[in-house]
Amino acid sequence: MSGDLKDFYAPQDKMYVATDCIIFGFEDGQLKLLVFKRRVEPLKGEWSLIGSFVKIDEDVEAAAQRVLEEITGLKNIFMEQSRSYGAAHRDPGYRCISIAQYALIRINDYDKELVEKHGAHWYEIDELPNLVLDHNQMVEDALDKLKQKARYQPIGFELLPEKFTIPQLQQLYEAIYQKELDARNFRKKVLSHNVLIKLEEKDKTSRRGAFLYKFDHRTYQKLLKSGYNFEMS
Repeated sequence: MSGDLKDFYAPQDKMYVATDCIIFGFEDGQLKLLVFKRRVEPLKGEWSLIGSFVKIDEDVEAAAQRVLEEITGLKNIFMEQSRSYGAAHRDPGYRCISIAQYALIRINDYDKELVEKHGAHWYEIDELPNLVLDHNQMVEDALDKLKQKARYQPIGFELLPEKFTIPQLQQLYEAIYQKELDARNFRKKVLSHNVLIKLEEKDKTSRRGAFLYKFDHRTYQKLLKSGYNFEMS
């Protein structure tokens, strides 16, 4: 920040701005979250979301993307702001406002060596360890945001491999909504949106050899611009 810009404002108490990333993945029918053990005081060694202070010349969104790339090696990932957390005493280290972002990644695409280097681990949502500060609340809020978003836009596809079956897609949405869905109704609803491309390949791991599908990004973008509602349940 230039000296001229600083001169517009009278001296104020200092505070920090941080960004914390709620990184969701999906594996074996379970929604998972990437967390790590905090490496700095206060609360060193406790389980935490992955985050960073925002640099003085850095946009908050860019800071979150930097954190995600440093931990997973991934770029151009679906990421959206959840909400901000500004309680005066939320962080015993210093006065700090955190802007939380939730991200959706394909769990087999990330750089496993990088994740291990940072001491990060995947936990199923229902088996998360207790997290530091207000990070448990951040996860709850991000999960609510994900549920709301998934009702009207098919962002769940960001968590699936490129090729998937309808039952796998249903498992994902059951994990997001945290409830069982009727298989026949779900299949009918999903196919009615016309955003899936049926492939000639079949999933060899399933008992009946279910057909594989791909997400049709081009058709989706056209429908999205028209205001189409992609309700999945």
